[in-house]
Amino acid sequence: MTKKAQKSQKSSNFQPYYTQNNGALYLGDSLELIKCIDDNTINLILTSPPFALTRKKEYGNESAEKYIEWFLPFASEFKRVLTDDGSFVLDLGGAYLPGNPVRSIYQYELLVRLCKEIGFFLAQEFYHYNPARLPTPAEWVTIRRIRVKDSVNVVWWLSKTPNPKADNRKVLKPYSQSMQQLLKHGYKAKIRPSGHDISDKFQKDNQGAIPPNLLEIANTESNSAYLRRCKEAGIKPHPARFPQAFAEFFIKFLTDEGDLVLDPFTGSNTTGFVAENLQRQWIAFEINEDYVTGSRYRFS
Repeated sequence: MTKKAQKSQKSSNFQPYYTQNNGALYLGDSLELIKCIDDNTINLILTSPPFALTRKKEYGNESAEKYIEWFLPFASEFKRVLTDDGSFVLDLGGAYLPGNPVRSIYQYELLVRLCKEIGFFLAQEFYHYNPARLPTPAEWVTIRRIRVKDSVNVVWWLSKTPNPKADNRKVLKPYSQSMQQLLKHGYKAKIRPSGHDISDKFQKDNQGAIPPNLLEIANTESNSAYLRRCKEAGIKPHPARFPQAFAEFFIKFLTDEGDLVLDPFTGSNTTGFVAENLQRQWIAFEINEDYVTGSRYRFS
């Protein structure tokens, strides 16, 4: 584990379950473990905690009614440990109200309290679109056919101050074919019907297009090394893994090499694995030992 990550720890009893060159995973309650991290030391908190769902899942989750009160104590600690230019990225799935084809608004209520009570700023909202998601909830989508399938998670990019570190040049997308043609043949400067004045600066090759805040990332992992090794070892993999491309986007966008990334609900430790590969330092917390054991297979 790196010196920066070690320096952020207050207690010598803060012992990792396993380590890699750039980070370590700790088994236990993240609300207790995070108290061992010094103030103002984490550059990015990237996490997808258990969602507020109508039905209980094996990885543990609170109901929508209890979720906000459960989550706010974690949020207070997150704000404490973040650097002034640090970011907190929270991926949250939605839920329907029990027995009714209408949505819970817990994500939005949580966002308001994170900003109004805890003191976070909303840097930007993102939407994670998974085109491979199954058509659920079945009762409303495939049986009664009165709703369309839910394929988007909201992602709140929050910050401790109004000016978090970020650089969209690190996450540029390949230009579309039409943009490549424009760069090749040129573009006549003019005012578009919307009123935007498109100058000749529009023809500058910036080595890629600025991505939108809609992240289209399919979660179709089926034969990864992690899954194969879990199967060989007789270990059940985490059932709700977010894709590596999701973690990669935010780690590249919001941190530099050597920065410290924390995932307090790490599950199968996608965040730690991606941070390790991108030469970021990382700390991960997970309360379920089976998931921790399986997560080691990402690094074999």
